[in-house]
Amino acid sequence: MHVLITGGTGLIGRALTSALLADGHQVTIISRSAQRPAGIPEPVGILSWEQAREQGWDATLRGVDAVVNLAGENLAGAGLLPERWTPQKKERILRSRVEVGERLTQAIASSSHKPSVFVQASASGYYGPRGDEEITEEHAPGNDFLAGVAKAWEASTAGVESQGVRRVIIRTGVVLSTRGGALPRLALTVRLGLGGRIGSGRQWMPWIHIEDEVRAIQFLIAQPQAQGPYNLCAPQPLRNAELMRALGKVLRRPIWLPIPAFAMKLLLGEMSTVLLDGQRMVPSRLLEAGFVFQHPEIHAALRDLFSRGM
Repeated sequence: MHVLITGGTGLIGRALTSALLADGHQVTIISRSAQRPAGIPEPVGILSWEQAREQGWDATLRGVDAVVNLAGENLAGAGLLPERWTPQKKERILRSRVEVGERLTQAIASSSHKPSVFVQASASGYYGPRGDEEITEEHAPGNDFLAGVAKAWEASTAGVESQGVRRVIIRTGVVLSTRGGALPRLALTVRLGLGGRIGSGRQWMPWIHIEDEVRAIQFLIAQPQAQGPYNLCAPQPLRNAELMRALGKVLRRPIWLPIPAFAMKLLLGEMSTVLLDGQRMVPSRLLEAGFVFQHPEIHAALRDLFSRGM
């Protein structure tokens, strides 16, 4: 199988690429630059958007069985501290997702070679803050900024369905990995003795081990009947305080210093909603489809991540 990935140099994209290569598949990444990013192995094809346009989408999509669209600017930025959402940052968050989705939709429409499946990234933020309500794929979208971004992101590739392409939408929770995302930041605060619940600690945090995230994507690609939205999160949801206690136990550090909600709002502004609000999201459709999680419990998942450096 030949898989074309956008956003292939991000946390999920790198892990997915490694798993596909290990299973003997061919991978091509489309990125802003044709230069090979550090850590991307030689068997992976690298194309810039300009190169793809120059050689024509017929040539670019010839032989491609699946497209996985993960492209989008990091919500929290690349630094140790999360980045505030200035108007410019919010515009980049939205534009980086919608523009790539629209480009891919136009590319598929203009090509005589159609992939059989298109995997569109989205996020748990699609549902907005929902308190203690259990959230399945049947729930309506929220009304805040992140919900608006997720709706626009999903809508940007809806047109591939009219081209006869099966489309799967993955609404992903917090992906846990020692190689990026939220976990290294949280682990550092715990190791420094500064770890504790954020705000009330009662906000739900839909989470998923990076290995299960990648396995779920591969599973949905391989299931010809899979289409529409799927919540990608562990089947055992937990609150922020429970996650921090589990992290402290695994790292053998005390969890004692809560971070007040007002401090997070002062430091991060609107971006604090990512940490202070949440969704009690459950992977209903994924479980119904027969997917089996390898890491459904947080303590075992964290021990595995830190022991294997995943």
